[in-house]
Amino acid sequence: MITFFAFSILLLILIDCQPSPQPSSTSPPSASADTPSPQGQEWIVYNTANSGLPGDTVYGLAIDANGNIWIGTDAAGLAKFDGDTWTVYNTNNSGLPNDTIYAIAIDAHGNAWIGTYGGGLAKFNGETWTIYNTDNSGLPSNKIQHLTVDAQGNIWIGTHESGLAKFDGESWTVYDTDNSGLPYDGVQGLTIDAQGNLWIATGTYWTDLGGGLAKFDGETWTVYDTDNSGLPHNKIFPVVFDAQGSKWIPTYYGGLARFDGANWTVYTTDNSGLPRNEVLALTIDAQGNIWSGCWNGAGLTRFDGEIWKVFDTENSGLPYNGFVRLAIDTKGNMWIGTFGGGLAVYREGGVK
Repeated sequence: MITFFAFSILLLILIDCQPSPQPSSTSPPSASADTPSPQGQEWIVYNTANSGLPGDTVYGLAIDANGNIWIGTDAAGLAKFDGDTWTVYNTNNSGLPNDTIYAIAIDAHGNAWIGTYGGGLAKFNGETWTIYNTDNSGLPSNKIQHLTVDAQGNIWIGTHESGLAKFDGESWTVYDTDNSGLPYDGVQGLTIDAQGNLWIATGTYWTDLGGGLAKFDGETWTVYDTDNSGLPHNKIFPVVFDAQGSKWIPTYYGGLARFDGANWTVYTTDNSGLPRNEVLALTIDAQGNIWSGCWNGAGLTRFDGEIWKVFDTENSGLPYNGFVRLAIDTKGNMWIGTFGGGLAVYREGGVK
């Protein structure tokens, strides 16, 4: 009797110690129990080891009207993070056509437009995927570098080497160096100002080439380059606008430029606190501070108009010193997409 009872207890212990079944890799994963809690900390880091983030290099970053963070990764698909739960979409478990994503834009209806690097353009409404590529649409290239949506709902698509495309939901219009004033067929930044002008940052990833900055009002093209303006380099990244309407232009090798419509001011490692002249990411917070992310090794920089402050892996919670994307949500949290260190969030006084 005693022997049988002891054996029964041992059997129950062994059964209880067996691992629970894990979800299939094709199912969108939720956040692990170890996902960092954002409350009260100035720096939070999400990576493949502590969260549902599927890849540690972040190329695409967007925030929708509900506060969800959409993250495009290098060869690891697309993630949506609502602050608690991670949902991952990839070529194995969804209609996503390619797992490398350089660009994400959210339209007024809440649709996510996803620019992949090799698989074309995807539209996702939360349930259905619609794919546009060079075989089934007027898209001129399947390698997409940037996206934006204008006030009329047109989708503007910057491609790696085939110009600029506009899609109104039915018709496609392509602008390139042969048929328009576009100065270079690689487009890696698209920003729309308060007057509805499209500002086009030209260049191609993984090269030093670019054609400068172009402004397009729907009819007329105006080009600013190193030959005809104070622009310090012709390969540039997405432009941002401050409250006074000045354009802040991140350049590759030329530092950071400011253009107020008449005068140019250039900040470099020689004349300012900018830690490196290869500036890839830029954003402006509600207080008007200019935040810049440089290529590998330089960290994140805040410029208030007078003082430069550099955050890096040695003096802050930043996980990696190279950046590709920056975005600020409605609570003032800054989301930082790094080149190999995952996704970081920063807010002075504590992440909300």
